[in-house]
Formats: sequence, C-alpha cells, structure tokens
Amino acid sequence: MSDLMKVTIDGITVEVAPGTSILNAARQIGGDIVPPAMCYYSKLEGSGGKCRTCIVKVSKGSEKDPRPMPKLVASCRTTVMDGMEVQNITSPEVLEARSGVVEMLLINHPLDCPVCDQAGECDLQNLGYEHGLQKTRYEFERRTFDRIDIGDKIQLHMNRCILCYRCVFTADQITNKRVHGILNRGDHSEISTYIQTAVDNDFSGNVIDVCPVGALTDRTFRFKNRVWFTKPVDAHRNCDHEKCNGQVTLWYKGADVLRVTARKDQFGEVESFICNTCRFDKKATSDWNIEQPTHIADTSVIASNHYETFKPLPVIKENLVLQKANQVELEKTSKF
Repeated sequence: MSDLMKVTIDGITVEVAPGTSILNAARQIGGDIVPPAMCYYSKLEGSGGKCRTCIVKVSKGSEKDPRPMPKLVASCRTTVMDGMEVQNITSPEVLEARSGVVEMLLINHPLDCPVCDQAGECDLQNLGYEHGLQKTRYEFERRTFDRIDIGDKIQLHMNRCILCYRCVFTADQITNKRVHGILNRGDHSEISTYIQTAVDNDFSGNVIDVCPVGALTDRTFRFKNRVWFTKPVDAHRNCDHEKCNGQVTLWYKGADVLRVTARKDQFGEVESFICNTCRFDKKATSDWNIEQPTHIADTSVIASNHYETFKPLPVIKENLVLQKANQVELEKTSKF
C-alpha cells in the first residue's frame, strides 16, 4: 500500500507525501495552477498564512469525508488529504476573492513602480496586473512612513511593505542576532529596528532577496538601472564564509556588474543564501567564475533582454579576463 496521498488540483491529479501543503502539491504539478504566494517561503520555517493571496477552494475534503470545506482556505497552510479535490484558477469564487485580497494589499501601497528598483520582478506588481482593479476605491487618508536606512547597504520603504514577515524569519533563522521586527499592532504595524539599531551582520542582505515588494532595497543598486535593461548571468566563487556557497546571479549592464543577488528557483525563492561579501563587495567580473546565462521565465519582462548563449572568447569586454575554464564572452541578444 502506498503512503502517498492523491490530490486533484484544477482537474490534475498528483501524488504527494503526507503533510504536504496544497501549495506545494500544486508546485509539483507546475504551470498556471500554482497559487501565488506573497508571504510563504519554503526555506523559512513559520512563514505563510498572512497575505491570503494563495487562497483556494476545497470542493472535496477527502475520500473518507468528501464534504467540501465551507470557506476558502490558504493553500500554504492547509495540508492535503487523500482524495482531496481543489479548485484554484478554475473557480470564479477564488479569482474574485484573490482580486479583493490584492485590492486590500494595494490600499496603502504607493504608485512607485516607475521609480521602484523592484519593478519588473515584483510579486505585487504581477498580482496587480493579473487580478487588480484599474483604479482604487479607497477614499481615506493613506498610512505613510518616512524612508529610513537600516544599514549602510539597505533602505526600508515601509509604505511599500505588506507585512509578510519574510525578512523577520530570514534574520531569525540565518543570522546570529535579529535586530529588526514588527512593531506595534493592527494597521499601525511596521518593520523597524530596535532603538534605531542598524542591521549589521554577514547575511543581512538576504532580506532584500526575500522581500516580495520594494520595501527593502539595495542601496548600492539604487536608481542605477531598470532590471529589464540588465542581463542576469550565473556565477560562483570560493567564498571564505562557511555558510555561503558563493553561487550567485550577476546582473550586467554592458561590462559592468550592477548588482549581485542569490540565485532563485522557478518560484522566485532563493536557492541558497549568500553572504554580504559576495553580494556587496565582489562586483568585478574577475572575482567570479562565469557559468551560464540565468534562465528567465518567458512571462518575465527580463526575458526579452537576457543572454541566451555564450561564445568561447577569452574576455567579456574591456579585457576583463576570466579564469581559463570560464574564458567566455556574453553574446548579446538585443540592442540594449
């Protein structure tokens, strides 16, 4: 007898291990049926259940108890049962509710997309495009905060924050000491450091990568370029930090590395957290072993301008010499 459980999502059946969430079961299937997730992060224990963008309809509870669940549930926090049937994009009720969730997330969110460094890779921007309204119905005064620097490399835009808690869980689980968190309650809640303490540790830059919006941004990349005008390339180096494997994505503009980020999977989650030395201090091509162009989903605005192939040449540009095994030049696929 198999220990796996069968769950059907939008008419597609998959077998998963007991304890698997509906969201992760959908991710095993892939494609458009995967619910969006703004707060859940598979590598962060305790994440999920806050943004409600991943809500789905359970039309059949299980083989033993086929009754449907009376309300929509958060797929990131609801585990599958054998014989469960779930509706996501095939349910008008789910799509309407998700549209309402997006509208609520945008109530206090400023229209910063034209100047926000997260534009082009922002989860909320994508959701707003797919499910949001063309104009707001909110007529009251919006909640506003001042921009503050929470370190010499990180800037906090609290107006953009959706309180997903990802940055808090990241600091809790990969750093020795967390100095920021959620202060106050209700609609007064905000991300802040304790007594204006700067966020200063070897892995603090990872809060930028896990943020689904532009609330936490890289000050070294601020206003330098639009992300869709840069070209992502996978690279690695032998990092001295024992917790960092040195596997990153370099974002090129011509011959210049404008920023360094951790590599992300198809669901936009960091594959392995990187240290601040790799992220902020190593921005010369000679610091890295170039591997290959980063795979970018066709739905991303970055896809139209990324590198697709390499040519075996000894330099990239301006005689930036790489290691012998990686002597390559990036072949441009656009005129940018």
